[in-house]
Amino acid sequence: MTTAREIMSPSPRIVSADMSIRDIARTLREDRIGAVVVCDSGRLQGLVTDRDVAVEVVAADRDASQTTAADILSNRETVTIGADDDLQEAIRTMSQYAVRRLPVIDGQTVVGVVSQADIARHASDQELASMVRSVSQADDNSGEG
Repeated sequence: MTTAREIMSPSPRIVSADMSIRDIARTLREDRIGAVVVCDSGRLQGLVTDRDVAVEVVAADRDASQTTAADILSNRETVTIGADDDLQEAIRTMSQYAVRRLPVIDGQTVVGVVSQADIARHASDQELASMVRSVSQADDNSGEG
């Protein structure tokens, strides 16, 4: 059984909820990553992705220096997976919630992130195709394609 811990990208970039989107965007660029994990007082708040920056800040004409991670995350549920959950659970969770990345937690601590790319390296072609189809259909239905 392959676990989330075995396939995740370890040591995710963690930022505070009060960090500005401008600083988050710089972090994404400098670290060459697509998402940061947001924690406040050691508790997971969610993920901010490069897509969030583009769609929820730039396209909405919000001031990136005044908008914070907390502002973007205020109306979302954060979906996670346990470090010892198996690959099939990661696939089911990504498909069910139509997400491309899952923070991996061990107890209350964020220990990594599982992305679609991590799944692609370990899942069967059929499992991967099913997951990508579910996430893409959700994007199509939300108009966010």
